[in-house]
Amino acid sequence: MDVHALILAASIFLLIILLYRETFHPAASFTVVVSLLVITGVLTPHQALSGFSNEQIALIALLLVVSSIIKNFRVTGYIFSKFTDDSLSYRSFLLRLMGTVSFFSAFLNNTPIVAAMIPYVYNWGKKKGISPSKLLIPLSYAAILGGTVTLIGTSTNLVVNGLAVSAGLKPLKIFDFSYVGVPAVVTGILYMLTWGHRLLPDRKDAVSAFFEKKKEYLVETVVPPGSVIVGKTVREANLRNLEGLFLVEIIRDDERITPVSPDDFIKENDVLIFAGETEKIIELVNGESGFSLPPVCSFGDDKVELVEALIPQNSSLIGKKVKETNFRGRFDAAIVAVHRNGERLKGKIGDIVLKPGDLLLILAGKNFWDRVSDSDDIYVISRVSKFINIEQKKAVMVLLGFLTAIVLSAFKIVPLFESLLVLISAFVVFKIASYSQIKRSLDLNIIIIAALSIAVGEAMVNTGLARFIGDGVVAVSTPFGVTAALMAVYFITNLLTEFVTNLAAASITFPVALEVARKLSVEPKAFVLAVAFAASASFLTPIGYQTNLLVYGPGNYRFKDFFKVGLPLSLIYMFVTIAVLRSVFL
Repeated sequence: MDVHALILAASIFLLIILLYRETFHPAASFTVVVSLLVITGVLTPHQALSGFSNEQIALIALLLVVSSIIKNFRVTGYIFSKFTDDSLSYRSFLLRLMGTVSFFSAFLNNTPIVAAMIPYVYNWGKKKGISPSKLLIPLSYAAILGGTVTLIGTSTNLVVNGLAVSAGLKPLKIFDFSYVGVPAVVTGILYMLTWGHRLLPDRKDAVSAFFEKKKEYLVETVVPPGSVIVGKTVREANLRNLEGLFLVEIIRDDERITPVSPDDFIKENDVLIFAGETEKIIELVNGESGFSLPPVCSFGDDKVELVEALIPQNSSLIGKKVKETNFRGRFDAAIVAVHRNGERLKGKIGDIVLKPGDLLLILAGKNFWDRVSDSDDIYVISRVSKFINIEQKKAVMVLLGFLTAIVLSAFKIVPLFESLLVLISAFVVFKIASYSQIKRSLDLNIIIIAALSIAVGEAMVNTGLARFIGDGVVAVSTPFGVTAALMAVYFITNLLTEFVTNLAAASITFPVALEVARKLSVEPKAFVLAVAFAASASFLTPIGYQTNLLVYGPGNYRFKDFFKVGLPLSLIYMFVTIAVLRSVFL
């Protein structure tokens, strides 16, 4: 290897570390690494930015817009509600849930689909006395499985296609993925119905509505002037005996008192931080307790309600302190508590830095529901959305338009890029969506990661690093045949995707896969698809795929739950993928 290849290898190692440790946002991590490659001469500025002119990256942007518009009509949840009722058995519900979600995920961004379905899962589980922990992992897995059925099902497939086109290969067709994707979905659903559901945890404390779940929150309260507890000790104020609540610390001006002693005195304007069960929060801040919420939570005489919401992976709130989010101004709501699975939070609510998967307890004002409906920064999961305001004619137009675009592309009448561009223009002309809605739905983070992933892949080829690694894979697998080489590529990609983003895993291993196929003189399509499927098949950890992270907190899961349920599925999925690729494309 030459100097540039060594620099690239070190840069990729740095990228993996940054992504795994979440040092920066994934888009920032990619930007840092690609910038280093430009500065060191591994990439030219033109090569570094070439991904932004790739048609597949532009296609990702258009699909994000269409998915967001469809999400705003709440079509997915509405259709699912028509297929289910309270008389269904657990496994019947699981079948309909996974079938519906995998179908929609084959064509739409799966993260908002999962977020939209969580309230329905909660509601059905509450009525049937079934814990959400028995339902939410199947929901996430169905979205992952469904995303692999078509080219447009996940951004990973589109990036792999973009890498293929950049490498001089023919572009993949929209249903090329279905040869493997459909059998994989069927096998995955059968696994969950026959064996997987037995491995799911059944945590009864997570059953029913959000207020009935025993989850620890960090709750900030203020001792107002004239409070009945001013001048009393913690013991005298009965703060050591609050059922379901624990006094974590007292903040007095610049002083922090933790751990709190029973003999510590309470003073005016003290900020008291509690951890405890969510249903006790209302009791904590009622008029007779001597506490009040911070001023930002005051809504005057307006009627408010307590709701809970999730911070999704692409939220603009990530990395910001609560006090920096202007939450009240944006949503007519205030954050009164934060739960982060497996982590006891310290300090004032306003100083908490928000992370993906955080659960927020929110005091919602009268305008909250109107404002949150157009936002992708938080997903409300506490109640099923009402469909009274659905404009059915517009919803039908959106679905038919999207279906037409897919059909035209599948039969090679009009390329998908052009048809989606016309469709979005029609949305604006007929006032189905406004320009501001379209602008908000463009997730720049995904676009940046996808574009820079192509630059990393190009660097792998140009420096010879892909050839070097490919030679090693071929040398090890040659005695065992092409199938072993295909399995080796799959395994390396899948291992990476469990700990870094799937786009990073795909961009790193794609050039290697292509080099292995060339060394073996076989059809490269099987190896290209192996990378795409392996990069999306993240079942082992909650951090490997954003839908897993989305259900992690609401399901009250532990890290090991994903490994326990996901390991058999990962092995089954791998064998199905390799077997179909081997028989169809090699």
